[in-house]
Amino acid sequence: MSKKTIFISVAGILLLAFIMATVIYKNHTSTLQGASGGRDQGVFERQGAPIKGPADAKVTIVEFFDPACGTCADFYPMVKQLIDQHPGKVRVMMRYAPLHTGSDEVVKMLEAAHLQGKFFQALEILFNNQHRWVVNHVSQPDRALGILKGMAMDHDKLAADMSQSEVNRAVDEDVQAGRTLNVKATPEFFVNGRPLPSFGFEQLERLVKQAVDETY
Repeated sequence: MSKKTIFISVAGILLLAFIMATVIYKNHTSTLQGASGGRDQGVFERQGAPIKGPADAKVTIVEFFDPACGTCADFYPMVKQLIDQHPGKVRVMMRYAPLHTGSDEVVKMLEAAHLQGKFFQALEILFNNQHRWVVNHVSQPDRALGILKGMAMDHDKLAADMSQSEVNRAVDEDVQAGRTLNVKATPEFFVNGRPLPSFGFEQLERLVKQAVDETY
């Protein structure tokens, strides 16, 4: 076989490899964006959901969380930092994904606290005291409610609101959205409808920066 023939063969193989790599990359990117492509933005965001950051921010981090999730508690302060890193441009929307046993009742407490404008105070107290109300990865709603009694709010209203249709509807809507988006673990993040390429704070930070660069 001549050198020319060998050269042409090698060049052909390299070209084929490049084409295959390009196709694989495009398919991978399409898969990652599949959660947003073809779906209405309403599946990601819920009107009235708890929001931290400016209401008119063009970049929205949607976090599906479980208050009994240790990783959610670890990520919470870091996610808040992203708001400060991009002043006026980023907000965080919290949505319920009660995957731990017993957490379905605890998220109702949080939504009832939200009706009094106390969502984030209640969430931070529960995150800071997880060891007191989460036992072997199982939520203990009575203990969680007892911890929240240390907060300054109308506790009779909190208890009554937990069974209100408005609270149940908000929780059910988040749970259904989580199923639609295939949320199987928490925390799960979407940035302007885009999922993380892989889990990690650095990945979230990069995706937020990309969204800020695209929208501002």
